[in-house]
Amino acid sequence: MLHTLPLPLPASLVEHHRIDLSALYSTGWGVEAYDVVVAPSGDTYALYGVYRHTWNVSRDEEDPAVANFGYRLITRYSPEGVPLATALCCSSLPDGTPSAVANGNDMTLCVLPDGTLSVNAHPDCTTLMAPDLSAVTATYATPGRNYSDKLVPGDHFASSINVTPSGHLLCVTTEYGVHRYGNSIANIVGLADGGALGAHSKPTVRAIASLDPRPAHQTEADLRPQVLFQGEPVGLENRPRPSLTELLAPETNRFAWDQSRLGRPAPLSDDLFVVPVFARTFRGGSRGQPFVFALLNDQGEMTGRLHGMDLWRDSPFTGFCFTVVADPGRGHAFHLNRYGLYAWNRSGQLRAKLDAGTKTFKPLTRFTLMSCSPAGELLLVHKKQHLILRVPIPDDLGDLGQAVEAALRGYAKERTALKKQWAPVDWHWIQEAAQVHRL
Repeated sequence: MLHTLPLPLPASLVEHHRIDLSALYSTGWGVEAYDVVVAPSGDTYALYGVYRHTWNVSRDEEDPAVANFGYRLITRYSPEGVPLATALCCSSLPDGTPSAVANGNDMTLCVLPDGTLSVNAHPDCTTLMAPDLSAVTATYATPGRNYSDKLVPGDHFASSINVTPSGHLLCVTTEYGVHRYGNSIANIVGLADGGALGAHSKPTVRAIASLDPRPAHQTEADLRPQVLFQGEPVGLENRPRPSLTELLAPETNRFAWDQSRLGRPAPLSDDLFVVPVFARTFRGGSRGQPFVFALLNDQGEMTGRLHGMDLWRDSPFTGFCFTVVADPGRGHAFHLNRYGLYAWNRSGQLRAKLDAGTKTFKPLTRFTLMSCSPAGELLLVHKKQHLILRVPIPDDLGDLGQAVEAALRGYAKERTALKKQWAPVDWHWIQEAAQVHRL
């Protein structure tokens, strides 16, 4: 089984837009990875984007060879690592038909208990796709308020989803007016029944935690009928209290968490979740800003946190590395940033840190952590070489360094073999024969 997988671009897409694969990204085009997940069946799904946006091209330009474009691609791989199909979405089809996949920011993937692929984006956009990527089975999306400050009706579900071991959905949903902003921002962590999310039904989301306790400027129209707290729709004064910012404020000062934001929660078990909270970022640099990887139970109680990281020496704000993933089977949590790979046990004790300042683990700085597979593998993506690396997690975190060192050596060997097989152009991998679905 291959542990190194390419992120392929369909040859038909490259030809249609006459993409110069050797051009620098500074010229206005690029490829960027967003998420990678593994289904219980062993299939791997990768979500990434390719775009071209240049200032000197008119919006009315019709020649695809020079026109601006932007696509989200989802590629499915077999358990052996062979690319099987690619879905091309979030851009109009050649006949002008809009994509059936709801577009949005911070797009992520999740495989639901029945094998359906859920594509989620901010704000509260959820698209359900067939496991083979051949069709969209449902789209739940909401535009929220428009620029005239009127609420536009919409159908929504969640901005991000993760599945707990028993099949419940760990969700993040948005609220209007968080931190007094005039738009929708992630504010609620909740749980839903995974078996009830499908083409014709959505479950209610039981809110267990909130970030901002007092979103501003809300009206009755902002209530979310399917996001409930104590049996009533979340909104106005009804949401879990004390909020995360209220719980964290005594440790710093009451302004430290103003304009803070939620990261994507990760389930450590059915009743314990890691919920990342990050203070605001600044244009001039944010290293040293507060952050907490809080441990919440299924009742929303903060039972602890992931310990052992220094606000300055281990700051995730360097390079904006905000992902935390969990391996529920072993009760381990992981985080990768520019300073190292960190691993914790279920109680929040730091059990391993692989220092990226050392020669052995410096290559980790070129990877982004995406997720953890059901079989216990860390999924990383190389930022420039557009390759997925699967790192098997040892049962004993004391052996994590040896496992990662071996995976990095294997990566170098498999990368060489893939280069001979694919002949990439500046680390852009072109797929000639894979099935492409335009959704």
